[in-house]
Amino acid sequence: MTAYGGIITAILSRRLYRCLLAVVLGVLAVAALPPFYIIPVLWLSFTGLAILIVTANKWYQAALEGWLFGLGWFAGGLYWIGYAFLVDADRYAALMPVAVIGISCGMALYTALSMVLFFHIRKRAGPCCAVLIPAFAGCWALGEWFRSWVVTGFPWNPLSSVWGFSPVMMQSVAWIGSLGLSFLTALVFVSPLLIWESGRLERLWASVKVLAICLILPLMWLGGNSRIDGASLLTHNDIVLRLVQPDIPQALKWHPKLRQEHVLKQMAMSKRTAGPLGAPTHVFWAETNVPYMIEPDSTIPAALAAAVPPKGALFFGAPRRDAAGKAYNSLFAINDNGKVAAVFDKFHLVPFGEYVPFRDYMPFEKLTAGRGDFTAGPGPATLHIDGLPPFAAIICYEVIFSGHVVDSTDRPSWILNITNDAWFGPSTGPRQHLVQVQLRAIEEGLPVVRVANTGISAVVDAYGRIRNRLELDQQGILDALLPIPIKPTFFAAYGQSASFLFALVILLGGLIVRARAKKIARARL
Repeated sequence: MTAYGGIITAILSRRLYRCLLAVVLGVLAVAALPPFYIIPVLWLSFTGLAILIVTANKWYQAALEGWLFGLGWFAGGLYWIGYAFLVDADRYAALMPVAVIGISCGMALYTALSMVLFFHIRKRAGPCCAVLIPAFAGCWALGEWFRSWVVTGFPWNPLSSVWGFSPVMMQSVAWIGSLGLSFLTALVFVSPLLIWESGRLERLWASVKVLAICLILPLMWLGGNSRIDGASLLTHNDIVLRLVQPDIPQALKWHPKLRQEHVLKQMAMSKRTAGPLGAPTHVFWAETNVPYMIEPDSTIPAALAAAVPPKGALFFGAPRRDAAGKAYNSLFAINDNGKVAAVFDKFHLVPFGEYVPFRDYMPFEKLTAGRGDFTAGPGPATLHIDGLPPFAAIICYEVIFSGHVVDSTDRPSWILNITNDAWFGPSTGPRQHLVQVQLRAIEEGLPVVRVANTGISAVVDAYGRIRNRLELDQQGILDALLPIPIKPTFFAAYGQSASFLFALVILLGGLIVRARAKKIARARL
């Protein structure tokens, strides 16, 4: 034990070793993310990060080491973004490492800010376990919250996503949201810091405290299991959804000589023989899987009428241009006469993918096809289509924005998410994306139908359970029944304020315990 203590002391006393350790700990934590789920590494990586911060001498040292941890965490978790630059390799391949490293460096700033805040709290509170552990968890969750909206926001891979393998462990987001679950997760996995902060004679008692905090995990399982056990499996048995996953490579999707072939292929898949559930009543294609610009007088919707089930509807993604010349990334719904029944415009656009921020100063073109930027739509909306319960439409990564996927004034009965993960190849990206879908389903108490060009297409019920799925890079159709929604959850009613209230209650509890401990200590003196 003394030898190990000497090694740790030697590492913590040298700046270079501390910096290298911070990066390594960040990369190690990536192993807990989807689709790996090696959860125990978080005890080492998060506790190691906390030790670095509490032993830092200055706030800027805490900032640097927090940033380096974030660099490892985001570079390992977001490496898949680089695949997008290989779709048109001749033009963009050279930018791939710049983009991945640049995005990771930017995202790591949130970790740096979180750790600076934790550093100052530690200096003021001292080694008080009642405050220290929830303070770290709160700072981490606060960083995730900032990351969800600053500079348009990119809340990918929240810490709560490490439970994606188990809908049971994710059920708490129905009350406290994804942000609240991230707080709880950080609370558990930084708890060994108590042992580090304790004196030699106090370490046994500190170990007992750590075990007590870790009891949160079985309590999460018991609570989630009680909620999900016997939960409704009811569906709309008169609504048969057909999800079409054509598995069209992104590099070929917009090829002038192949575009018509891609559309005809999806039409043929849409009209395949009915399965055990009977003939489909509604057909769904993925984001921009009609690779044509839809103009106001376009004949394309009418041409697609042959793929629409009788008295049903076809939903497809395509870019559109309005009468004013503005371009949108849109979802269309057409009936069996080829008439457009509804249009939804994507409102949360991808920087550099669908528009270039600060275009006057940025000499880049967006990655998606076509010149010029897309225009953002007005925001979440509930669509009403004959033969279907009202639904919220969201396109691609709009699903990752917790608390901002449905119109709260017109609550839908389900959520439709069309996406195109073909940009990211056989990477972890599409798998991480699916976990975000599960989190939104539990938060809102609404089933989610996800349609992806190359996968993963899935039907997720209101408890985050995947009822049906087509795997990544699999071509096929998926016929499924639409699950029934449940009553609005606590999170659906109160949004992110539920997450903040939960974290605040725990932090206030810690402050009360700290105050009582000081009072008892003074009384003994």
